[in-house]
Amino acid sequence: MNEILQGIKVLDFTHVASGPMCTMLLGDVGAEVIKIETPSGDLGRVLGPPFIKGESVSYLCLNRNKKGMAIDLKKPAGLEIVRKMVMSCDVLVENFRPGVLARLGLGYEELSKINDRLIYCSVSAYGQSGPWKNKPGLDGIVQGASGLMSVVGMPDSEPCKIQTPAVDMVTGMLAAFSVLGALLARGNTGRGQLIDVSMYNSAMMLQQMSLAFYLNSGELPQKMGSAAPYSTPNEAVPTSDGYIMLAAYHEQRWIKLCRLLARDDLINDQRFSTNENRLKNRKEMMGILGELFLQKTSGEWLDILAENDIVCGPVETYNNVVTSPQAQHDQAFISINHPYYGEIKMPAFGLKFSQTPAQVKLPPPSHGEHTEEILLSFGYDKNTIKSLFETKVVF
Repeated sequence: MNEILQGIKVLDFTHVASGPMCTMLLGDVGAEVIKIETPSGDLGRVLGPPFIKGESVSYLCLNRNKKGMAIDLKKPAGLEIVRKMVMSCDVLVENFRPGVLARLGLGYEELSKINDRLIYCSVSAYGQSGPWKNKPGLDGIVQGASGLMSVVGMPDSEPCKIQTPAVDMVTGMLAAFSVLGALLARGNTGRGQLIDVSMYNSAMMLQQMSLAFYLNSGELPQKMGSAAPYSTPNEAVPTSDGYIMLAAYHEQRWIKLCRLLARDDLINDQRFSTNENRLKNRKEMMGILGELFLQKTSGEWLDILAENDIVCGPVETYNNVVTSPQAQHDQAFISINHPYYGEIKMPAFGLKFSQTPAQVKLPPPSHGEHTEEILLSFGYDKNTIKSLFETKVVF
């Protein structure tokens, strides 16, 4: 089966979340990913609960389609192994603090002299340059520093972050996108390049619309819960047994909704006559709609609204999401069998390619699981490998 990155070899020096997300996606679309860990292992291995046989689900769900080896980079022989591998690799991805690998002699300037086709992707909190480059940063920290936490939550609530590590995930996706772009560019120029991907800038890109609204209006966005600042009704409404999301802000749908609710009087009510007016009087409007929607269940309303071409959807919890007909059709969740950890469940690769589909070929590696196999593939003989194990250069 053809794969998008078939024949591309990636050295993965990443840990925890944003970096591993990037390299997992590259592996999903066909790259050969070699995950290199320290003797103590990826920090993500202990990030939990939950755990499966002592291994963090955080680690397991971000490291499929990789082979793993452990090297002591504090030893010259360990550094020499990496340099030898770089000679025949296409991509290196790392997410240490800026300068860490360079101090070991494994920065882009040094390694590009060994292999000028190397694409070197550095993922960090605030980038490789600038006044904040040496500041530590994690998902929640960057959600705060980027302004994202200022727009999440209910009005007048305390600071609130997106519970899923959204900045980590989007950073990993953008890093994978950047690597793909650099590979295309290399096809034209024959040369690799350095890619600087920061969580901070990724968080800005995640807020493309919100920040553009502020830049062009000068008005600070307010926390609005499930509502949208630019249209209404476009938010969650309560029903007799839960909530549904309702989007009836286009004029024709707003009129249709009013008639469906037997409230034609709302159509000519100046407070609600245009989207702009509805935004100014949203609280009053949602109070009226809320009382009306409490008269039926979520399921009843979803059927009624769908029959009348009014955009709506359920507000689901994970137990219903994983069993939904659409998720089942999309095969949105997969199970991977690991020889030690057993069955591991996780979201699948969500993009569909008709000719080069993504696939899962390898479960996440145990610490140093493929060290010998990888060394053999790079030309090391068994006696040399035995010596490297004995001297604790590799594990």
